[in-house]
Amino acid sequence: MRISLWDLPIRVFHWTLVPSVMAAIATAIIGGNWMVWHGRLGLLIIGLVTFRVMWGFFGSHYARFCQFFPTPTKIIAYLNGHWQGEGHNPLGALSVFGLLTILGLQAVTGLFTNDDIAFTAPLFSLVDKEQSNQITQLHTWNAYTIYLLIGLHIAAIAFYRIVKKNDLIRPMITGWKEIDKDKEIEIPVAHLQAQMETRGSWGGFIVSLVVALAAVYGASGLWQPAPPPPPPAAVVETPNF
Repeated sequence: MRISLWDLPIRVFHWTLVPSVMAAIATAIIGGNWMVWHGRLGLLIIGLVTFRVMWGFFGSHYARFCQFFPTPTKIIAYLNGHWQGEGHNPLGALSVFGLLTILGLQAVTGLFTNDDIAFTAPLFSLVDKEQSNQITQLHTWNAYTIYLLIGLHIAAIAFYRIVKKNDLIRPMITGWKEIDKDKEIEIPVAHLQAQMETRGSWGGFIVSLVVALAAVYGASGLWQPAPPPPPPAAVVETPNF
């Protein structure tokens, strides 16, 4: 049998975040005129992460943080082979919270950065140049943490697919997960009860989307007053001889 595991907003979030992060990394490495797109991708990532945080409270059962929050008890039970459940396991939950935190930090610090040439981030004017340089350095260092987490994430997916014969990618595409026959007796009742008690709502989706759009608007700096126009160039009169 199969169960409905990942709702549509979670799947759209995931498959939008993946190429966005990859493109943000690529544009940062290339630099130059591509930094404009790097900044735009940063705003997109802020919106996506904000939406996911909100959906962690308003989403369906397996999307909610309270369902998979990695408590010490759950982690110990998982390491001892006693944890049972669907959705994110305790170590996977640590990965989710870690990625959301690090990506959020990266996107927020990126709002105050500069490249000492032509690019300045949307909120650069809110800090002085020295502070921007320090934040830019933090932004650069944090990128290596992102590389590490991405590598661990990919390694975990490969481990589950090859060693545990558990395909984590297909459910994130289709939303459905096949349940082993030996678990069919254990899963359905608890799963159906959870699905009936906790479903994502249109109201929760709209609230999450509005908050995400508000975060993007705030991060874009469009609310700041326009800078004053430069003073007119002085006219130099050439004496007539």
